[in-house]
Amino acid sequence: MIWRSWLLLNIGVWTGIFGSIGIIGSLLEKNKGGFMGHIAKWWGKTLLAVCGIRYSVKGLSHIHPQQEYIFAANHESSLDIPLVFAAIPKQLVPVSKIELKKIPIMGWGMSLAGHIFVDRSSSEQSMKSIQKARESLNKFPRSVIIFPEGTRSIDGKMKPFKRGGLLLAIETGIPVLPVAICGTINANKKGSYNITKHPVELRCGSPINSAEYSIEMRKEFVSLIENSVRDLKNNATRN
Repeated sequence: MIWRSWLLLNIGVWTGIFGSIGIIGSLLEKNKGGFMGHIAKWWGKTLLAVCGIRYSVKGLSHIHPQQEYIFAANHESSLDIPLVFAAIPKQLVPVSKIELKKIPIMGWGMSLAGHIFVDRSSSEQSMKSIQKARESLNKFPRSVIIFPEGTRSIDGKMKPFKRGGLLLAIETGIPVLPVAICGTINANKKGSYNITKHPVELRCGSPINSAEYSIEMRKEFVSLIENSVRDLKNNATRN
């Protein structure tokens, strides 16, 4: 209990520190989200270190420094978000539900960081959100991280991918890079505050050219991405 309380306090303190620095710095920059992107990377590295989580990364050669991507990853744990920020060498913004935008301080920071917000209240609102996201990415190019399952896995098994955020790839023509997150569920399961010092791994696959797909081909497109992530994850398990 003492370890858990100390850990949660530590995470809260560091999140508050990095968040405050990020908000202040973002107010002074011209490149929307650039400063917060660097802060998010160090936030992720710090949280993993505080939790005693060692991580490894494979497949970074698939990431071209001058290319922006939509990174599509499976979702196992609350540690997935700090892991992707720490491990992927790009300025990242997540696709988040619009309700988070209304949370004081947190919502402000997310907005200043250029996060993509999606209104899931209806299909019409969702499509309007995608349109706004496309305009935002055209104006301020940056890479996006999405978790197409929509929620964390309870048992580590991947759930079917939803189309939502992946339609953004077709709309913008930004290539999708499959990402497999492996082992975070063994470090922290959904609904638990306990963190085990279990090594985790992030695997990057070959980019998928979204410009070759139309909205009418969205089912095929989503299936291809889901299978790519699944293969990466299964290969990690076998190895």
